[in-house]
Amino acid sequence: MAEEQHTYPSIQLIDGEKNFTNDLPSFLKTSGLADAGFNYNMVAVFGSQSTGKSTLLNKLFGTDFATMAEAQRRQTTKGIWMSRGVDSHCLVMDVEGTDGRERGDDQDFERKSALFSLATSEVIIVNLWEHQVGLYQGANMGLLKTVLEVNLQLFQKEKRERSMLFFVIRDHVGATPLKNLADTLTADLQRLWASISKPEGLEESKIEDYFNMEFTTLPHKILMPEKFDEEAAQLRERFVTPTNSGFVFRKEYHKRIPADGLTHYTSSIWDQIVHNKDLDLPTQQQLLAQYRCDEISNETINKFEDALLPLQQAMQSGKVLEGLGPQMSIIRKSALESFDHEASRYHREVYERSLRQFSDKVTAGITGKTNYDFAALVRDASESAIAAFRTEAESCCIEGTSWTFDEELQVLAREIAAVASRMRLEEMKRLATRLEKKIKQELDEPILLAFKQPKEDMWDKVMNAFEKTRSEAELTFLSKARSFNSSEEEQDAGVGELRKHAWTVLRSRIDEEATDGNLSSNLREYFEDRFRYDEDGVPRVWKPSDDIDSKYRDARNETLKLIPIISTIRLSDGSQPSVDIAGSEDGVEPKDLFQVLSASRQRDISDRFRRAADAVYVEAKRSTISSGASIPIWMYGLMVALGWNEFIAVLRNPVYFLFLALLAAGAYTVYSLNLGGPIERVSRAMIGQVVDISKEKLREWIVETKEAIPVPIRSDVHSVPKPVQVEMKELDEDGKRKL
Repeated sequence: MAEEQHTYPSIQLIDGEKNFTNDLPSFLKTSGLADAGFNYNMVAVFGSQSTGKSTLLNKLFGTDFATMAEAQRRQTTKGIWMSRGVDSHCLVMDVEGTDGRERGDDQDFERKSALFSLATSEVIIVNLWEHQVGLYQGANMGLLKTVLEVNLQLFQKEKRERSMLFFVIRDHVGATPLKNLADTLTADLQRLWASISKPEGLEESKIEDYFNMEFTTLPHKILMPEKFDEEAAQLRERFVTPTNSGFVFRKEYHKRIPADGLTHYTSSIWDQIVHNKDLDLPTQQQLLAQYRCDEISNETINKFEDALLPLQQAMQSGKVLEGLGPQMSIIRKSALESFDHEASRYHREVYERSLRQFSDKVTAGITGKTNYDFAALVRDASESAIAAFRTEAESCCIEGTSWTFDEELQVLAREIAAVASRMRLEEMKRLATRLEKKIKQELDEPILLAFKQPKEDMWDKVMNAFEKTRSEAELTFLSKARSFNSSEEEQDAGVGELRKHAWTVLRSRIDEEATDGNLSSNLREYFEDRFRYDEDGVPRVWKPSDDIDSKYRDARNETLKLIPIISTIRLSDGSQPSVDIAGSEDGVEPKDLFQVLSASRQRDISDRFRRAADAVYVEAKRSTISSGASIPIWMYGLMVALGWNEFIAVLRNPVYFLFLALLAAGAYTVYSLNLGGPIERVSRAMIGQVVDISKEKLREWIVETKEAIPVPIRSDVHSVPKPVQVEMKELDEDGKRKL
């Protein structure tokens, strides 16, 4: 009770919003530690929420931290609280518990508060239940890994300061010895340390170089209150009595910060932690929100640019558009509303940031997509720069001297031309990239249809679509390139690159459709369309009289003919397409440019298709066998004729009729209520029980029977038989015993 009367006040050092208090100096004065110099210690507690951390600190140090009511399971400690221990110069920090439902999956404060405790305290009490030992999340190993890694990078890189990790294992029932629990935790921490990223020069360091580890247990506070208080009192002595053999505060743990400098030291540590990016790990919700917002932004921007395209084309033609402003405002508003509708469902902070970025993109698209003449811009900028240089240079010349700036002017002109050439190439690359994406979109559907409905002229259709799309892209490129004031050589080089990229896009899309899975699926569909459906597209219902074998052979052979067609890009007349892609595929034979499937892949796909076709054929055969094996109609008539007398006898006999009616009613009830399965399971269980009981009774009867039957004593084979006594009157005249 004396301890409770002298309990020191507590202060919220860091609140739940990560704000560091300004009242720490006055708290140290009130607690009598402002002038303590180095004569003080710091300890913090670390552990999951609602595991009794505050209760443990109150027992060990006589503090008055708020504890959880037994009838409620909710957070009591928010942020980091500090108090002075009774009868000791010890500053005790009660840290908000980890894995609390109030913060959910937002572990940002958990990481930072744990790192603060690790960086400022001499001893960190790790409070955990016995059943959490050996768990990864339950024992907060994931959080410890992040904290240890950042602590090593921030505060231990230049000097090695030692601390103590003091594990208090709560609710220990004694089934597992303390040594085994300690070995498990030590092995987990060593494995954790080996997996963290270490600074240069510390790759071979061990956790024992930075931390001493000690372990103790406490019994259950509710089930064994007296024993808990007794062992807690013994543990308290290790923290408050320096003469105790197990005193935990050693000189090597002290941070060597005087008490009057503690405020600046702890606040600077917290500021460094708060602004450390390594601890700002996004939650799963934030990762998902960022991914989806980026995806929605790209989709909406594409639609936005498509909506602007007609206006751009009209402006490029020199037309004056009426109501241009309102039209573009409507397009911009529609894009923003579309993004807002799709993205507003995700994490609020990520959504708001993405909305600002998207709005900037849309605004830049409206202001930056206007018509401009690149050559005119270069010409005007060059003339302006040269004029400015000439003006400045002329002002520096002295009349009557031979000073000139012609050479410098030529150098400037060459530099301007080099910059203009570089910018022109960048514009042409951006143009080629846009055209490449357009080619890919235009070729997607023709290639997909060609592989879904393969025919002998499939490559004719694909190459016609390719030539048309490529020609349109080349015309667009040349038109734009001329407006860039590019040379003929640059235009030819750009067209060559565009053709090469167009062919790459075509082959990439073809190879995508020519994967084993896609080809097998398409060939099977082609086969089934010809085997399972007739010429009019009506499904076939196979009968025993149908010629399934010939239909199967025709459909299979027709499908197998497609594999050589697909394997090589060749026109229907047998020639290869004429594609001008000279120099685009160095080191590759021209015939290899048109090969889609190698000989080995053709065999594999053919074998795979044959197995799939055989399965369809067997299925069709089975359907005819099952239909042929069905009971003929005349058999039902024969059964009625032969069983008519029995049927009438059942109807006329009240007992039989009543039994039949009850049986039918029961069957209907079981069927309507779907009780067949439960009845079957109950019946099986009953039968199994009866069989087990019968076996047991049979064993008992056999045992009892064996005990009741007398067993003759077996004579020893080496024993002498006993003599038989025979009287004279029992013998006949020959000396034999009378019968």
